[in-house]
Amino acid sequence: MPSTQPSAQWQGQQSAVQARPLELREIADASEVTHSPCPNQRPPRIALYSHDTMGLGHKRRNWLIAQTLGTAAWKANILMISGMRDASDGPTPAGVDCLTLPALYKTADGRYQPRQLMLELEELIGLRSQLIRTAIKNFKPDVLIVDNVPRGAMRELDPTLEYIKSQLPTRCILGLRDVIDTPNAVRRDWKRAENLSAIRRYYYALWIYGDPQVYDLRREYPLPADVVAKMQPLGYLDQRDRLHHVRPSTRLSLAALDLPQERLVLGLVGGGQDGAALARAFAQVSFPADTTGVLVTGPFMPPDLQAQIQAQGAQNPQLRVVDYVEEPALLFPMADRVVAMGGYNTTCEILSFQKKALLVPRVKPRQEQWIRAQRLAARGLIDVLHPQQLTPAAISDWLHQPCYPSSANIDLNLNGLDNLRVALQALLQTMPFTAPHAS
Repeated sequence: MPSTQPSAQWQGQQSAVQARPLELREIADASEVTHSPCPNQRPPRIALYSHDTMGLGHKRRNWLIAQTLGTAAWKANILMISGMRDASDGPTPAGVDCLTLPALYKTADGRYQPRQLMLELEELIGLRSQLIRTAIKNFKPDVLIVDNVPRGAMRELDPTLEYIKSQLPTRCILGLRDVIDTPNAVRRDWKRAENLSAIRRYYYALWIYGDPQVYDLRREYPLPADVVAKMQPLGYLDQRDRLHHVRPSTRLSLAALDLPQERLVLGLVGGGQDGAALARAFAQVSFPADTTGVLVTGPFMPPDLQAQIQAQGAQNPQLRVVDYVEEPALLFPMADRVVAMGGYNTTCEILSFQKKALLVPRVKPRQEQWIRAQRLAARGLIDVLHPQQLTPAAISDWLHQPCYPSSANIDLNLNGLDNLRVALQALLQTMPFTAPHAS
């Protein structure tokens, strides 16, 4: 059964979400910088890399960062390097473009394999690695922000990082989610991947997209002091900013679905690749009277499973099944409650839009979602259900519970995007701009 503690009922309490100042002097001192981080020089160039092998999380996080930086007053040129083939479909400001790599796929046990091309894994990694290095060599970014994996998928970033080290003044930043995995798993995986040596050699800073009051990577993981010194907690990324970048056609497509504008329960399974159990359970839920469930199956759900879920939805007048929504953040203002897996972006959407939520986190191949959900549940911000306890009845029972108003003083840093922009601006102002860079 879900946690017996009532989750925070946040509707109408937006002022309760507090934004605390960051701890690091480098960011705090940046509050006085000018709007132009490199006066009398060409606009800064920023590259964003995400390996994108499972689900939509890495892609969506980097899109939001690119959109945020792309609308900054200093008009940066931003190149996204993405492993998601439809990454170029997202709305972008002027000055933002995308290079899409041949796709990789991560199996349930954490192994990589080609998603589309019928190549050997080593051959595909070599192709991706060459594309990344060539792009960086010619784009010559001032800053490279790498999402989550210091050396890239299967160490595909190694040649690029070494090229930057020897040939470019580019500053490399590693962007990390609030939670990576259990301490033992992080110790094992980072040792095997030799991440610490890569961070020491190539990375200027590690930006953490989370609030250390919820989970503090610097204290939770057995990391050396010199690596901890590079860590800068920025705060969670406020997903409401996504609504500023939605295309009119996307809003029209959502309106055409004619979804209820109230008494709506939103069911989310990320990209759908590993959301079968939650999707099946949600499709069999007994919804409260005058309530409609809307299940978004995601673009990566296997077609046979998607057909089964669609058939179940056709038999239930209280259930709508949607295969894909370009911008899921549009659904949150309509929802009374959310039932979802515990991915970083979805959890940030729940926190940003202050929704009563039940999370059923993934526990394999990583414990990241489960750890995050437990910590937030302990603070009364969500309810959590272990996937081994997942049944339609468990979700139904949770939906029939009353919504209690929260008496807790919610203190959560959701200023990650603002702090990222300030941190990047401060970083650019410390760099010697010699446009164009020598090759």
